[in-house]
Amino acid sequence: MSASAEARARRPARVAAARTATRGSRTRRRRRLQVIRFLLATVVCIVMVFPIYWMAVVALSPRNELFTDRFLLWPSALTLGNFADVFTRFDVLTWLQNSVVITLFVTVLSTFANLLAGYAFAKLRFLGKNALFFAALSTLVLPVQVTMVAQFRLITQLGLYGTYWAVILPSAATATGIFLARQFILGIPDELVEAAKLDGAGQFRIFRSIVLPLCRPLIAVLVVLTAMATWNDFAWPLIALKQNYLFTLPIGLLFLQGQNTPQFEDVMALSLVAVIPMIVLFLVFQRYFVQGVARSGIR
Repeated sequence: MSASAEARARRPARVAAARTATRGSRTRRRRRLQVIRFLLATVVCIVMVFPIYWMAVVALSPRNELFTDRFLLWPSALTLGNFADVFTRFDVLTWLQNSVVITLFVTVLSTFANLLAGYAFAKLRFLGKNALFFAALSTLVLPVQVTMVAQFRLITQLGLYGTYWAVILPSAATATGIFLARQFILGIPDELVEAAKLDGAGQFRIFRSIVLPLCRPLIAVLVVLTAMATWNDFAWPLIALKQNYLFTLPIGLLFLQGQNTPQFEDVMALSLVAVIPMIVLFLVFQRYFVQGVARSGIR
């Protein structure tokens, strides 16, 4: 066999070896990249979780352990005395009840209103639809403080000042929620809506029977975002709720910090009580929340 024939015979083997080496190098680079991503995710997770962990450590520590010379990542002795002290000295259960009631009403009303508005902007045809949608979005550039005076005058004239409704009604719909709902519902095929119309279904029947079942990820997003914003809202409830028995947890936390000799362990205990419900809510809706954000056009 000639030299050229031997070279041609060995060429497939060399090509296969080169391809194998290339695939091996790509696999190694991919693994290194995965390791780097894992390490970065771990660091970010530690940075995000550590404040909550430190809050729990302080809340479960004995009195005045913060003022020792040692920096402790774990309490020397676990105690629930700080929680008992907070619940005994202050009306925390009433604050918690107010936060739950207001958050529940705002979340239900806002989610329903945003879904209806998003469906209208996405699937209905009416005069001035785009102009009205962009007008709603333009309110996002306004600072909250700009609208507080007009909002306060409105609830005062309606006789709602100092009631739950003074906090609930102004948050019954949001431009962010309407935008998310519209972007999500735009992804629902128009053929489904047209087929329902041919079968004689009205708009509300289409919304209830076709759109809503497909909007579970969107509902999860709206519920989580609205509930967290309402639960943590401080400025407007402080203005609209004039009686102590109507205070929510953020206002109660400010009241606790304003004492003559505030105990930091008590402050952290009440902060932990305020944080835990939102963590549980996010964990419950986490799967649908990620899907809803991905399908709503948010990056």
